Amino acid sequence: MKKYYNKWYTIDQVFKKSSKSGDFQRAYSEETERIKLVRAIRTIRISKKLTQAAVAKRADMPQSVIARLESGDHGVSLDTLNKVAYALGKRVELV
Repeated sequence: MKKYYNKWYTIDQVFKKSSKSGDFQRAYSEETERIKLVRAIRTIRISKKLTQAAVAKRADMPQSVIARLESGDHGVSLDTLNKVAYALGKRVELV
């Protein structure tokens, strides 16, 4: 009878192998940019001393939308992003 053994890999080993893939690199880059965006939104909101509820009211949307956006766990539509940016005195610019 043949014996099988599990081989364990560290996260660094898995990342090193996966990061060579073009699809992985693209997805990783997109996720990094999305996280930067939600951090910037939160930073701007806090610097203006606004609560999530205040931004939501200005953007005419529920506070839960702002919370989900800032959590970084959910995608956001361009329309929502535009409303939030306007509520913070900013604008969305695609470059």
